[in-house]
Amino acid sequence: MHTQTTFAPPARSSLFATRNFGLLFGGSSISALGDQFTLVALPWLVLKLTGNPAALGIVLAVMALPRAVFMLIGGALVDRMSPRVVLLGARAANAACIVVLAALVLAGTIQMWMIYTLALGIGLSTAFAYPAGSAILPQLVQPEQLRPANALFMGMRQLSMVIGPVIAGFVIALGAHHALSAQSLPDAHGLGFAFAIDAASFLFSLASLMLIRISGDTHPPENKEGVFASIAAGFRYVWADVPLRAFVLYVAVVSVFVGGPIQVGLPVLADTRLSLGAASLGILMTAQGVGMLAGSFLSGYVARLTRGRLGVMVLCFDSLSGLALAALTMVHTTYTGAALLFATGLLGGLVMIAIFAWIQQRVSHAMMGRSMSILMFTFMGLGPLSAALAGALLKVISLTTLFGVAGLTLTVIALCCLASPQMRAIRSLQPAAPGA
Repeated sequence: MHTQTTFAPPARSSLFATRNFGLLFGGSSISALGDQFTLVALPWLVLKLTGNPAALGIVLAVMALPRAVFMLIGGALVDRMSPRVVLLGARAANAACIVVLAALVLAGTIQMWMIYTLALGIGLSTAFAYPAGSAILPQLVQPEQLRPANALFMGMRQLSMVIGPVIAGFVIALGAHHALSAQSLPDAHGLGFAFAIDAASFLFSLASLMLIRISGDTHPPENKEGVFASIAAGFRYVWADVPLRAFVLYVAVVSVFVGGPIQVGLPVLADTRLSLGAASLGILMTAQGVGMLAGSFLSGYVARLTRGRLGVMVLCFDSLSGLALAALTMVHTTYTGAALLFATGLLGGLVMIAIFAWIQQRVSHAMMGRSMSILMFTFMGLGPLSAALAGALLKVISLTTLFGVAGLTLTVIALCCLASPQMRAIRSLQPAAPGA
């Protein structure tokens, strides 16, 4: 049973009158913005240090694979402890890794083995932060406030994706004019400053978590089922639901053909073809974030136009996303690339909310956490493998071939899946359904 905080007011409109919610939202917002600096700076650091896209793919895999695997364990651990305590520990560990990374870059002593080690630490810490972050919210607000509270957090994350990368790109680019020494790593000053900004943002998150007071800290829920038995039960549940299983398998395919080329290909594109360097990478990532934010706002309207045919909508939009990805083969200017990435973000944002609503309405409350962790495990696990593969392929194929083959393959797969009755049958449930 979730324990409600005594600070939560009954009115839906007074979320920020809840002291604990305000603390969590404020700290998380600043931290989410800071995260964007590392998401831009880390790939740029690896490319400048090695000049090897394969190394970037390995770093992304080292960071994301442990995150995906341990996320399942993290979800089970959160059920046995206080989500606030788990989240506090996870973010503290993440902050420590970023502080060390910033110091090494600014000192000019950073080496690839250090990056691999710190990437592993970041991946492990976020594996526990994701489930803890999703579990703490029901302890801070009333049940009727969960929907608007989740909407606020989703909007905040999208907004950070819009404004964070472009600021980070310009911070790194401006730092390039202040070399630490003639022999120093290119952009070292800007890169170190970007990591330092992310490290500082964690301080706000940690402070807000330390100020939150909930009874779940001293009375965590009891769960006598073993951790691995609980995880196994979640997998059996998803596999037994044929439409849900079909959707999860399809997400796995999309992760392979989109995740890797985007994560590895975009930094290489900015470095080799575009004139603004790190600023170009920030603009590309920001354009995709703007598209996702716009798509999220338009999602309900488009869902009504498609009359709830969610499966058909997802497949058609993904086929268009594949074409946009393939069109990156012809990009030689920052703003042409930004336009295409805005389009892919828009298409993704249009279906994202509808997909999550479908899963939340379909899955039982008792299995919600494990089902969602399995979905996140799918794209967070396969995405890094795809990134490592894409980085290795760029040693033997061109960037044009990578984008072209990945995008067209995604389009063909999405169109072929339209022949699947399980995928076509996926429909959005009515939003007004009881218990939604």
